[in-house]
Amino acid sequence: MGKIDKGIKCSAVNCDKEAVRSVPGEMAAKAEIKLRADGRAYLCKDHYKEMKRALRKDRKLQKWRWMA
Repeated sequence: MGKIDKGIKCSAVNCDKEAVRSVPGEMAAKAEIKLRADGRAYLCKDHYKEMKRALRKDRKLQKWRWMA
């Protein structure tokens, strides 16, 4: 049983929702989400969606690099 299943809260500042995903802290920092602590980031549904939107362009560029 992991931390998500145990009911850990979102790592973003001023958010008390339940976390649904765990991501590396560097990814969340790259998406400019302010975290309470360094290391692993536990994000609620809203902050995970925000992170995915912010990193969409980076993922597309990375995919193009792999194809070349």
